[in-house]
Amino acid sequence: MMIISAASRRFLIAAISAVTAVVPFHQAHAEMSAWAENEGGRMRLVALPADASGKIRAALQIEPKPGWITYWREPGNSGIPPEVTIAPESGVTLEAMAYPVPKHFFNGSIEDIAYDAPVTLPLSLRAAGKGPVDINAAAFIGICKDICIPFQANFSLKLGAAMQSRPEEDAILQAADARLPKPPSANFGVTAHAMSPDMKLLSLTLALPGDGTDAPDIIVTGPSGHAFTKQIGGRRDGATFKTEIAIGKLPQNYDISGKRWGVLVIDGNRAMETTLVFE
Repeated sequence: MMIISAASRRFLIAAISAVTAVVPFHQAHAEMSAWAENEGGRMRLVALPADASGKIRAALQIEPKPGWITYWREPGNSGIPPEVTIAPESGVTLEAMAYPVPKHFFNGSIEDIAYDAPVTLPLSLRAAGKGPVDINAAAFIGICKDICIPFQANFSLKLGAAMQSRPEEDAILQAADARLPKPPSANFGVTAHAMSPDMKLLSLTLALPGDGTDAPDIIVTGPSGHAFTKQIGGRRDGATFKTEIAIGKLPQNYDISGKRWGVLVIDGNRAMETTLVFE
């Protein structure tokens, strides 16, 4: 096990391949694995049997202990994004992992984009064949308080016939879907965006729901491992909000032409996520 102080979290990323907290395989009970536990919390895998097309609805449930956090897909300047890996012999592929709306945490120079309460990350899986499915999966997350602990666990699930009712698993997956940010709409979305020639500022114009006065929380995700949140000169006029996002260091010789970035906008109790396309 590796334990790193909050002040040294950046070192954690470099050292993570050397030492990791690994939990042995947790066998399935119905379509839920047993909980894997460590000092900061616990996690398990939940799934439903494949439908006629081979699609499997699944999720990674994470429950941090009080005072601990676990991370969003772009965790900030010092965190660990969650990973799920499916063993090839399972005959199952991971097509997508979704993320409920996170929170923003600041501790001095450390910025975290994370969850401080139980969270369920929906997974879209695809089975190669028909019939019962055995899934062997590994989940890897970061979980932090005053210390930061890489947490890895292995799970084994046996998925039976699809026709049987599974109300508990279905309720877990439906609740997770309900916490996802919504796609853009006519009254909540990005109406204009532009990157400055020196790629230091991203200008955004947003349509926001309601007529609030506070600036929304905006998280822009660029190349993998990069998240930008610092707003400059934000101005809200009823349902319209204009701001600039400071763009930090990008990969050397980065060419934004043709790239697609993500943006998550949190306005009160509503959240929207969409894609920014750069011509």
